[in-house]
Amino acid sequence: MKNSDIRKGLWISFFVLPGFAVVFVFILLPLFLSLFNSFFSWNALVRGGFIGFDNFKTIFTRYPYRDRFFNAVGNNLKWFITTMVVQNSIGMLFGYMLSRKIPGHNFFKRVFFIPVLFSVIAVSFLWGLYLRPNGLVNEFLKLIRMGSHVHAWLGEEKLATFAIIAVNIWRWVGFPSLVFLAAVDGVPTDCIEAAYLDGVGEWKMFWRIIFPLIIPSVTVIAVLTIIGSLNVFEQIFTMTGPEGGPNYATDTISLMFYRTAFGGVDSGNPAIGLGSAIGLIIYLATFLVSIGSIAATRSREVEL
Repeated sequence: MKNSDIRKGLWISFFVLPGFAVVFVFILLPLFLSLFNSFFSWNALVRGGFIGFDNFKTIFTRYPYRDRFFNAVGNNLKWFITTMVVQNSIGMLFGYMLSRKIPGHNFFKRVFFIPVLFSVIAVSFLWGLYLRPNGLVNEFLKLIRMGSHVHAWLGEEKLATFAIIAVNIWRWVGFPSLVFLAAVDGVPTDCIEAAYLDGVGEWKMFWRIIFPLIIPSVTVIAVLTIIGSLNVFEQIFTMTGPEGGPNYATDTISLMFYRTAFGGVDSGNPAIGLGSAIGLIIYLATFLVSIGSIAATRSREVEL
């Protein structure tokens, strides 16, 4: 082997190995440990004997794990559907409007993106105060003579999850806005000009010309939305506590994983095996749904 080939291989290794080490330590190793630990019984932090898929059976069939799990899955679905439809639709609308160079578009770019820079814990804590029965939101509703719409936003089971989702949308909508703005700006101007010359309306031009050309950006946002919706944790923990109150109305799979692995659901003791099984389920669900989303959106991609 030539010295030049050896030097080239060393340089490639120098740049590749640090990235691989990060992926291995923070992604692959926890995944394999979760898989391994999920097949054993545990007495607090002491690993017991091999029990196969019993931990998974417990999650899906035994009370209270079964009820808590499917309740959490339902809340994650609420997050996913609401965020995917509302947040990303608003982000696409804002991005398209900003690409049209509306008056003050540079100012609005900054305004939309500023909340993304805030700490999720700080945002959640402040909005938790605002959404109290005597908080800023209710006081504002009273001020504008809409007192009939005053609620205990985080204290009512039917409203709590959607109130937290609304806060999450407020914080994150600037990110898809800028992604879609960059994607629309990347559409060749000759395509748009040709559409205008043919008398195509704004709405038809967007759906028939612009949208198919920005599908790669839609794919990225969809995958990030899926990952975020299935792993939501800090915001709910801060605003409604580790049990996803009231009465588990805002509970999610990640929150259940935390309680199970570090505190136990029914005994108060750590349940490493059950927690590892829940963690593995989160991994698999995120992977499979993300792959499905990529396949669904890529089938609509258009090449110039």
